[in-house]
Amino acid sequence: EQTLFRYLLFSPALLPGIDDLSDKNEYIMKGVYALGTKYVPKIAATCWIAPNAAVVGNVIMKEQSSVWFSATIRGDNPEPITIGERTNVQDGAVLHADAGVPLTIGAGVTIAMLHGCTIGDNSLIGIGAIILNKSTVGKNCVIGAHTLIPENKTIPDGSLVVGSPGKVVRQLSEEQIDALKAGAEHYVSNQEWFKESLQLVDGESYFNQSKL
Repeated sequence: EQTLFRYLLFSPALLPGIDDLSDKNEYIMKGVYALGTKYVPKIAATCWIAPNAAVVGNVIMKEQSSVWFSATIRGDNPEPITIGERTNVQDGAVLHADAGVPLTIGAGVTIAMLHGCTIGDNSLIGIGAIILNKSTVGKNCVIGAHTLIPENKTIPDGSLVVGSPGKVVRQLSEEQIDALKAGAEHYVSNQEWFKESLQLVDGESYFNQSKL
C-alpha cells in the first residue's frame, strides 16, 4: 500500500516480521539512521534519499518526498520533523527541531535551511534562506535567497519575502504560483530518474576506460 511507512533501521534485527536477512536489507537506505529504538525514521516507500545525505531519528517523510546530496535532517528531540508529500529538501540543506518546537513542512515544498518552523504547501525556500523557531510561512510563498525569517514571525499565503530580516514585498501572481507547483513536480520526476539511474562509479575502471 502506497501510504504504508517503512521503518528504516541499520540493525535488521529490529525490523519486526521479517525473518530473512536479505528481505531486511531491502528496507535499508544509506544515510538513514535510528537513534536507538526511541527515535526511528518513518519513510514512505516512494521517497528517495541521496546516498550522502543524513536522515536521523524522529523524522517522518511522506509520499514522493526527497532529500538531496549532503542535506542533513536531525530528529533528536521528542518533536518530529515532518516532510510533506512531494517536498524536496535541497542539496546541503539543514533541518532541525528543538524540544517543544516541531518542524513541519507541507506538500510540494522546495527548501533550504529550516529550524523549528512550519512551512505551508507549495512554498519555495530559497538558497541560503534561514527560518527560525516558531515562525510560520503560509502556502504558495517564496522566501528569497539569503532571507532571514526571525523567530515567531507569520508570513501570509502567497507572499514574496526578501531581506534580513525578511519583509513581504508583494503577493505572487497565479502564474507564479503555478510555476511553484511545476517546480515541485519536477523534483518528483527527478527523484524517479535518480532512483533508477544513480550508480557508483568504480574509480580504477573509470580511469582505465577514459584514457586517451
